[in-house]
Amino acid sequence: MAFIAMCFVVFLYQASLLEGPAQLFAIQYGAIPSVIFGHASLPEEAAISFPAIFTLVTSMFLHGGWMHLLGNMLYLWIFGNNVEDAMGHAKFIVFYVLSGALAALSHALTDPSSDIPMVGASGAISAVLGAYLLLYPRAHVLVLLPAIGMTRVPAGVVLGMWFVTQLVSGGMSVGSTGGGVAFFAHIGGFLAGMGLVGLFKRKDVPFFAPSRPTWNR
Repeated sequence: MAFIAMCFVVFLYQASLLEGPAQLFAIQYGAIPSVIFGHASLPEEAAISFPAIFTLVTSMFLHGGWMHLLGNMLYLWIFGNNVEDAMGHAKFIVFYVLSGALAALSHALTDPSSDIPMVGASGAISAVLGAYLLLYPRAHVLVLLPAIGMTRVPAGVVLGMWFVTQLVSGGMSVGSTGGGVAFFAHIGGFLAGMGLVGLFKRKDVPFFAPSRPTWNR
């Protein structure tokens, strides 16, 4: 998928930078709530030539490390192709970018004065998970369960449990002033995906399909 390739290319560029320029790159293209809402400005050396609101999009192509990148791309690789097939390539691109921006905005709204840049594709990927939940809840996903090993579990169960975990973790993170996982981007993205999938899926694709489509790549 093109989004996976783009994220890897951007990360390899990030990894090629020295520590100072790498931090500057994250400040310029990460989503900083206080800058987006006009409560603060970027330092002169980090000035960008486009409105700060567009960092809601640019931030989803940056990642904080290899594990952050690989974890996100694994979820996108597993769930993204079926959602893309259900929408078509062009509509999926719009869906991914729009829902990713809404996810980043959800995080920013939880603390509009924060100066911490948010980076990562997890908000957009959460939207893909939300769409998948409504399209293929009965499709079986291979997961590793403690004391059981690898087994197949309905996607509705896996994604439902994942969302509940994000809600609990998000609630526990309220009031935190440090960096960390942007749980509200996950929550906002998941809800955005569920809300938008009906507008973007092809008319011949039903909700709650019994399994993955036969044309699954």
